[in-house]
Amino acid sequence: MNKALYSLIGYLLLPVMLLRLFIKSIKAPAYRKRISERLGFINEIPVPIIWIHCVSVGEFRASIPLIDALIKQHPAHRILVSTTTPTGSDALKQHYSKEVLHLYFPFDLGFIVKRYINKIKPDLCILMETEIWPNLIHALKQKNIPSILINARMSERSLEKYQKFASNLVNETLNNLSIIATQNQNSANRFILLGAQKDKVINAGNIKFDLNPQADTLTINALKKITNDRLVVTFASTHEGEERQIVDSFLKYQDSIDALLIIVPRHPERFNEVEKLVNDSNLTIARRSRLKSTTSAQFLLGDSMGEMMSYFEISDIVFMGGSLNDTGGHNMLEPAALSKPIIFGPTVFNFAEISSELLNNQGAIQVQNSDQLLTEIIQLLTDQKKSDQLGKNANQYFKSKQGAVNNLTNQINLLLNQKNNY
Repeated sequence: MNKALYSLIGYLLLPVMLLRLFIKSIKAPAYRKRISERLGFINEIPVPIIWIHCVSVGEFRASIPLIDALIKQHPAHRILVSTTTPTGSDALKQHYSKEVLHLYFPFDLGFIVKRYINKIKPDLCILMETEIWPNLIHALKQKNIPSILINARMSERSLEKYQKFASNLVNETLNNLSIIATQNQNSANRFILLGAQKDKVINAGNIKFDLNPQADTLTINALKKITNDRLVVTFASTHEGEERQIVDSFLKYQDSIDALLIIVPRHPERFNEVEKLVNDSNLTIARRSRLKSTTSAQFLLGDSMGEMMSYFEISDIVFMGGSLNDTGGHNMLEPAALSKPIIFGPTVFNFAEISSELLNNQGAIQVQNSDQLLTEIIQLLTDQKKSDQLGKNANQYFKSKQGAVNNLTNQINLLLNQKNNY
């Protein structure tokens, strides 16, 4: 595939992409708001801009240490963060209020991204992880605007797909980037295999290790009133199908589990679905958003936004979702930063190196199915020494990997200085 064919497919799919937003808005009305921004109809921003694109909540949270560093080091610039999802927008506004600007990310079509760029006129564009957008990156190159892919990751599965279906397009796009700053050496090697010039690729480390996660004290106190000193197991960022597996296994082992199980679905539009699933299994579930005082329910539905760190803080055990299905897992580093014992399922290709290193450092447990997950939970709930050691090992590993933000700000400062001297 070349860029012309990619663009043609994009134009043909534009009505489908718009329809998809409206379908999503049935469950999450925020998706139908500010659609004009996704089409490039935005107001001009008359101040120097550093543009950072974060897809959703996870990427935004990971970028916070970098955003904080850029605010401090570049006071003459405003930071603009774009997201794809409304939940990402909400998380940004909750954390930064008006200190950081927000827009929705544009569809990757030539006329749209050019209009978008002309309005914001960024001095630099920073893309997170796997956000390889050919038309956007090409347009930035044409306008001599440096672009950097940070925290870049490339799994073996993604490498094979790119090589099979779009090697020429990806090769051209990668070399239009100014720098590719990868999370680890394995990803760096894979980007080079895809055709990225070696001098563009650096292993800067993973900025998620530089997080200083802090939960809100008021939220923690509110949650503790709800949990009423019970032991707590949190199933974080679960996806469709995973909750069913967890509930079915809980039904087998519930007599051995003396703890409150908190389920926090990855997508807010699934809150009602998960509540119904638990109720239909003749189990009791309460909703965080409706509770002010203690509950004796077997499950608590984490249906409140921006409180994940607080759930982690009050947890005795954390299971990271997206790993019992084919999603590829979610970020294990936040509970590691809080010294929590971590469990994840068999499918963690999104975090292959981190999950492997956590296991090698005895900082996590990997299970192959939900039955094994529940039996491991039972063991940890009854073995405080093992549970504490798992959490301690995870935290030590987390701290040993810090430093990526400093590496990235050095590269970003070089790019900005080069542009200013151009």
